[in-house]
Amino acid sequence: VQLQASGGGLVQAGGSLRLSCAASGSIVSINSMGWYRQAPGKQRELVAIITSGGSSNYADSVKGRFTISRDNAKNTVYLQMNSLKPDDTAVYYCNADINSGIVYHRGYWGQGTQVTVSS
Repeated sequence: VQLQASGGGLVQAGGSLRLSCAASGSIVSINSMGWYRQAPGKQRELVAIITSGGSSNYADSVKGRFTISRDNAKNTVYLQMNSLKPDDTAVYYCNADINSGIVYHRGYWGQGTQVTVSS
């Protein structure tokens, strides 16, 4: 099982980015998928999470600016980030609960993708 994140980069404040994270490998089903971030010197924090049924929750700091979505057919989760602020600068990680049929990977991490917002 692998989670591959992409879409990070450098953007000016007020700009937008869209992150993607695709799961691959032996997958029977995926339950919750989410995005976390970790800024330098800070703990990793939840940004947004979405269930297999499409229910979502957001950190207060990103509500109204970020939108999480998923394509179950593609085993992919997205994070649309609008009105970006310098405080959004962090490494963003995707996370998922993946049933491979043999092993249940609870809280499986992908590699991070860097998001840098300049002022």
